[in-house]
Amino acid sequence: MSTDGTTANRQGTYVEADYQRDTAYIEDRITRDSETWPVEAGRYRLVVARACPWANRAIIVRRLLGLEDAISMGICGPTHDADSWTFDLDPGGVDPVLRIPRIKDAYLRRFPDYPKGITVPAMVDVPSGGVVTNNFPQITIDFSTEWSEFHRDGAPQLYPEHLRADIDEVNKRVYTEVNNGVYRCGFAGTQKAYDAAYERLFTALDWLEERLATQRYLVGDTITEADVRLFTTLARFDAVYHGHFKCNRTKLTEMPVLWAYARDLFQTPGFGDTTDFTHIKSHYYEVHRDVNPTGVVPQGPDLSGWATAHGRESLGGRPFGDGTPPGPPPEGERVPTAHNPHVGADGLIQV
Repeated sequence: MSTDGTTANRQGTYVEADYQRDTAYIEDRITRDSETWPVEAGRYRLVVARACPWANRAIIVRRLLGLEDAISMGICGPTHDADSWTFDLDPGGVDPVLRIPRIKDAYLRRFPDYPKGITVPAMVDVPSGGVVTNNFPQITIDFSTEWSEFHRDGAPQLYPEHLRADIDEVNKRVYTEVNNGVYRCGFAGTQKAYDAAYERLFTALDWLEERLATQRYLVGDTITEADVRLFTTLARFDAVYHGHFKCNRTKLTEMPVLWAYARDLFQTPGFGDTTDFTHIKSHYYEVHRDVNPTGVVPQGPDLSGWATAHGRESLGGRPFGDGTPPGPPPEGERVPTAHNPHVGADGLIQV
């Protein structure tokens, strides 16, 4: 990233001739049998930004499983510069637990010469102040499989053993073609790269429309890890990807099956009540200055449709299987109503 002092370069640069995401994450894991990073309530802090779809996954899974008491959560603001995400939402701009102003400080605490991007979500070891892992696909899987001792009563099975092969297969295509596909469109620096990315994205969205036309959820008859991973992209589609990233063949609201599916999840505790549309728009439009040089944030889209009836109950299925919905989010973790008009005073989605 260039640092010549211009606004765009202070924010970082993102457009590439043919965008390729760097997936070389810190692969350490927090597991029950680890001698270095054992599962231990209160030891780790999940650092997130509500704007980030990868971090939003971790927020949703932590909430669905009821891990709030076992894993604390630090929330960065929606914008960052080329250097790091910051804790500008906290008093004094310092995380109250880690006592740092930037998540970069936790990376450097463990790796003084850390050469890669500073990303969220990140799991931080509170005693040492150092980052443990930023491997976002593995973090949520481990929440399901390694932290089961601390799951709430009634926690759903988001990664059940008998469905793992199917979930993994769906996740692979959704990640490459949809989750990351929107970024390939938005950060494409040539017409050829954009055209190819656009075609791949909407081919996959058409596949999802067909798959979900006859089943309520992506795999099986309950919510799984696969639904969490798709939802965070769909929630951002009309707000940022359609316009800002030029994913504009159709809006989400113009894809009837996916729009109904997204509303079904949005109205499920743990999904819509973790969605902060203000942070989402602020991040993409203000940070990606090489895509949006003015930094102007659009007023739309109209969010009223998210709480309308979706009719997906007719397909059967049980959102939480034999489990139950999570209760209201902790007061300090609630999305402000001003940032999501469907969030009530109790922090839950009102429909």
